[in-house]
Amino acid sequence: MNEKPEFDRSTNFSSHAPAFLSVWEIDAYYDESYIVQHVSFNVHEGEILALLGRNGAGKTSTLRTIARVDDPELRHGEIWLDHQPLHKMKSHEAAGVGIGLVPEDRRIIPGLTVEENLKLAQIAPPIGWSFERLYELFPRLGERRKQEGVTLSGGEQQMLSIARALARDVKVLLLDEPYEGLAPVIVQEIAKTLDIIREQGITTVIVEQNAIAALNLADRAVILDTGSVVFDGSAKEVLDNKELREEYLAI
Repeated sequence: MNEKPEFDRSTNFSSHAPAFLSVWEIDAYYDESYIVQHVSFNVHEGEILALLGRNGAGKTSTLRTIARVDDPELRHGEIWLDHQPLHKMKSHEAAGVGIGLVPEDRRIIPGLTVEENLKLAQIAPPIGWSFERLYELFPRLGERRKQEGVTLSGGEQQMLSIARALARDVKVLLLDEPYEGLAPVIVQEIAKTLDIIREQGITTVIVEQNAIAALNLADRAVILDTGSVVFDGSAKEVLDNKELREEYLAI
């Protein structure tokens, strides 16, 4: 069994408690463009972390690095999930130990119904939530299970994308801009759903330009600026600090 290194208890992190997900001094590149620069933070089990910053701050790149997708390239640092070394894995291996990435473009597969999209997610173990449980969480998907996924509304497609991640045995849900392009009432609905998911013990990292909505949902926040961490603390601290929000989030 892999041993989790001592760095997850370092005073460089926001908590001395052992972390569920530890990101330690990661450097990631697109070709020779240095995008993620010595980024470190901890996420505890069942916690929602808002990963925030202006456009181009490195938020999506950090999320993709954690998920171990091919781009960007991780050149330094370590990522650990519950004693598992993600930094040594490919994306399918990271998915196999519990990483679920919900990308910004949702990637609903054309030609497949809602239920077929979910079945495809369960084509290989480990299997996560049952269809019954997913339709209980997302009643609209149950009503539209035979409808082609790409014909759903934007909010319904986002629900399908999240449900598809949960169809696997997910431990950490990585959400990239889940509120983008959605009406405020749908944003509230998605937020309530993410709160229910938290109650199930699933850890969540959310990247979102709608920073206030993300902060109202999150327990903690990490703010990036030009690829580096400039704040790591409670979400309430960010909501209460107007100067911090104006400087790094432009809100």
